[in-house]
Amino acid sequence: MTAIVQNLVTSGVFELDGGSWDVDNNVWIVGDDTEVIVIDAAHDANAIADVVGDRALRAIVCTHAHNDHVNAAPALAERTGAPILLHPADRVVWDLTHPDRAPDGDLADGQTITIAGTDLKVIHTPGHAPGAVCLHAPDLGVLFTGDTLFHGGPGATGRSYSDYPTIVKSIRERLFSLPDATSVRTGHGEGTTIGEEKTASKDWPES
Repeated sequence: MTAIVQNLVTSGVFELDGGSWDVDNNVWIVGDDTEVIVIDAAHDANAIADVVGDRALRAIVCTHAHNDHVNAAPALAERTGAPILLHPADRVVWDLTHPDRAPDGDLADGQTITIAGTDLKVIHTPGHAPGAVCLHAPDLGVLFTGDTLFHGGPGATGRSYSDYPTIVKSIRERLFSLPDATSVRTGHGEGTTIGEEKTASKDWPES
């Protein structure tokens, strides 16, 4: 059975640099009837666990460590026994939210995570955060971008640990090489495609 993609929207608060904003987050559950991974455990561990159900949760994969993407990760890990995986370059961001609880394992560029017979390749895409990653599932024609790429352009870079030229380079060099028809599943809001964003990128500012 090929893996399927499920979406759960959770709501909470994003906090950084002394500010706070109400946000809705996309939580992505990828797998089959027996096993899944969760991409970005945001806000509500119980709601995520309810969608996982009696399936084995193999990993909690963090696209980056801003609090609204990882605040439910430790509780979900404790409830399910699943390891939390994060790119080590984002540990500095993780520690802002969870200073007393380290991730359980590292994500690395080029690493493959296999769930339900489906491979997801880790692509390191710094810019929104230093350890931001995307996950590409070629067999599904899907790319999970966290807050690196949205419908309408790059993720925000106006706060600590972020950089606009870096995120643009990540997107253009690492993501725009994927097929135009690739479905982009974002960390917030509606999805898009690689082709649509590639076309729109000609209007992006350079700095």
